[in-house]
Amino acid sequence: MVLRRRSGGATATPENDEAAQAQDAAKSAGKGKPTPKRSEVERARRQPYAAPPKDKKAAAAQDRERRRLERERQTAAAKRGEEWAIHPRDRGAVKALARDYLDSRKFVLSEYILFCVFILVFIIFALGSHKAYSNLILYLELLIVLIIAGEGAYRGAMVTRLVKQRLPGESTRGITWYITKRSLRLRASRIPPPRVKRGDRI
Repeated sequence: MVLRRRSGGATATPENDEAAQAQDAAKSAGKGKPTPKRSEVERARRQPYAAPPKDKKAAAAQDRERRRLERERQTAAAKRGEEWAIHPRDRGAVKALARDYLDSRKFVLSEYILFCVFILVFIIFALGSHKAYSNLILYLELLIVLIIAGEGAYRGAMVTRLVKQRLPGESTRGITWYITKRSLRLRASRIPPPRVKRGDRI
């Protein structure tokens, strides 16, 4: 009588089957539970550490809190001047050089234009009804515009020359308008914040 052999070469006898079953039972008992399927392991691995709450209100509150923390982190990074957090219009070596040039100036006339605007508004409300002062108000308005435009053009020309010296080939398009807008803000309120002191050499 010829016994059939399994593909692995082992003889298919009742003793071998019982030994294999006992070995499988011992492994299961050692682990405390049956070995999970591969699909179950992959599904468990892809799940996040903290599953979102099933309640819609709780999930929405969690999402709002996450977004609030992200905004606070980005705002703090922008105030430190980190490139990834600042607005796209402020990124780049040319814009950084323009900011450093303006922030290093000891005196920026346009920075104090805001106070002139407040005075002008007061004059308009206080004396605007008098025809004798209408020309004075108009001249003051024109003077403020000329100061802003004149200083902006001068600063823009200086930055353009500086960029050509240090960053040859870089575009300076829009740099005059960019530096004019920044000059109208008080130094403490400029974003990105100044990273140089007044009087520093650039």
